[in-house]
Amino acid sequence: MPSLAKGTGMARAFAPAHITGFFEIHFNDDPRRMGSTGCGIVLDHGVETTVVADRSIDHTTVKLNGSIVHEGAIHTVVEMLTDVPVMVDSTADVPIGCGFGASGAGALGAAYALNRALSLDLTAEQLTETAHVAEVKNGSGLGDVMAQSHGGIVIRTRAGAPPFGEIDRIPASDYKVLCIVLGEISTKSVLEDTHAVRQINSAGRVALKALLKAPTIESFMIQSREFAIKTGLVSERALDIIETVGSVGGMASQAMLGDTVFAITTKENESGVQETMEKVGGVLEYRVSSFGPKLV
Repeated sequence: MPSLAKGTGMARAFAPAHITGFFEIHFNDDPRRMGSTGCGIVLDHGVETTVVADRSIDHTTVKLNGSIVHEGAIHTVVEMLTDVPVMVDSTADVPIGCGFGASGAGALGAAYALNRALSLDLTAEQLTETAHVAEVKNGSGLGDVMAQSHGGIVIRTRAGAPPFGEIDRIPASDYKVLCIVLGEISTKSVLEDTHAVRQINSAGRVALKALLKAPTIESFMIQSREFAIKTGLVSERALDIIETVGSVGGMASQAMLGDTVFAITTKENESGVQETMEKVGGVLEYRVSSFGPKLV
């Protein structure tokens, strides 16, 4: 573990949000090997995390959007990387608990900022592994970190953190991603439901196999919608919105795991899809990002 003599200071890092379209859970006693396969979209918004290490700090404090949090993946990241007391302050510009991978973004950003503030000299893969393990241990995510560490439309072909996890990507431009947040879903509660896990794994396995045969954005959205329906995770209100978007030539599904509808638009259908979704409620606008975490 580093001491204050090793390195002190302040560092800030950004990690992008991630929307999962479908997934399959792969259990393993080793948290580095446990995770999920599937596919999702990395966004241009996410979580910015500031770490301060100073001799005047006598205990670690973690804040999220201004409120102190006493447990979670960021705490675990700090415990894994240092015994030096630090101040961690994360600000999310995406909804929390609604399928945007905010927990993974916070953990990944915290790892990057700690690495710089304490001069830990860890590699990107080591930091990704730390954040992934923290997510698994807290039951807050299984595959977001691997996607967030790369950017783009990410296909997770093998579960786990580096070097065990493997990814590929669907080539894509900076599509606009429109979202309507309807409510929260607890990732941990779903993962603890044996019946739900069976449904998820069966549907997720089929979806990934189909996507790999036709790795396009259209195929991803079709498989995501089928997954949401087959697993029963989609809410009635979300399904109504998804079908309405489809009726105007759009592509929509539900973010996993969250009660959030997301739609990817093209130049041809962008205005029609946006107008349709705005009639339902507040629409959040993002872009597909090709970038992973970075120091800021």
